[in-house]
Amino acid sequence: MKEYMISMVPGPVSVPLAIREAALTNYGSGMVEPEYFAMYKETEALLQRLLGTRSRVVIQTGEGMLALWTALKSTLAPGDKVLVISTGMFGQGFATMAESIGCETRTVEYGFDETVYDFERVERAIRGFSPKMITLVHCETPSGTLNPVREIGELKEKYGVPLLCVDTISGVGGVPVAVDDWRVDLALGASQKCLSAPASLSFLSVSEAAWRRVREVAYPGYEALLPFAEALETGAFPYTPYWHGLAQLKRACELVVEEGVETCFERHRSVAAYCRERVTGMGLPLYPVASATCSPTVTAIRVPEAMGWERLDAALRARGVVVGNNFGALSGKVFRIGHMGSQANMTHVAAALDVLEEVIHS
Repeated sequence: MKEYMISMVPGPVSVPLAIREAALTNYGSGMVEPEYFAMYKETEALLQRLLGTRSRVVIQTGEGMLALWTALKSTLAPGDKVLVISTGMFGQGFATMAESIGCETRTVEYGFDETVYDFERVERAIRGFSPKMITLVHCETPSGTLNPVREIGELKEKYGVPLLCVDTISGVGGVPVAVDDWRVDLALGASQKCLSAPASLSFLSVSEAAWRRVREVAYPGYEALLPFAEALETGAFPYTPYWHGLAQLKRACELVVEEGVETCFERHRSVAAYCRERVTGMGLPLYPVASATCSPTVTAIRVPEAMGWERLDAALRARGVVVGNNFGALSGKVFRIGHMGSQANMTHVAAALDVLEEVIHS
């Protein structure tokens, strides 16, 4: 199905017309035209605002996973110690990725249905392991949870851990992000979630400490950060810039600012609260435990055992509604409603939930 009547997939989300139209200009070559560099700087400034940082923001061609590989490969070397704080699939993924680089990892693991809550446990792990980097996923999309970051940043500073890397791909543009206040060195984002642009660009903020490490590691691969250190000054990007995609990302950020950043956050909170009230009212249990913090951008729900995922998915699709399945251990057991970005729309969500209620009670 190439187009959904009501899409509630937790990314890539529906792309609004205003963002699609931003790519209609027949742009020239971003390698040689000064207008591209001007747009890049303007987009970077918008992203800095949404991320809450004064640090440089690097924008790359590729969907969100590119930012994860970029951050790790550009700042880690074989033998480096990485403390992974995990509450889900993407948290665990950080460990797998770091190990593939040859790093030594230790994981502070919580249940997929939990959020980080025992900071003394994290503190003990830092003291006993002395990591070079701590990793954390801000919004675990498969689990529908939102992790605290500030407290981890405070522990990073207390023990002099060089780097804190945070995946906020499903957070930025939908929930408050305060990179500098949280002491985050590498904050990872992408175009296709709350910003509602096509899945074409990823971005990450890079602190001065992270840039120093980037220069030490000097990773030369395609996803390397190092070539971006002076790209704007020299006019030399490491590969052909995607001008059309940048225009769409810029327009996506502008739409958030034009709406009002706090207003946008409140829209996500209101829609999420409405969604969870309706879902639990239908008798469907949420996946996260009661003590966990649910994300304003996605709701994770247990699949009704009597129906099963395949039957539920088929019945929803037959009525024009598409929600998200899950991955790994949660596949077929937990489904997700993505009320992020353009899909954090009360009318849109209400219509989808009307169909869901009809399906599970039929």
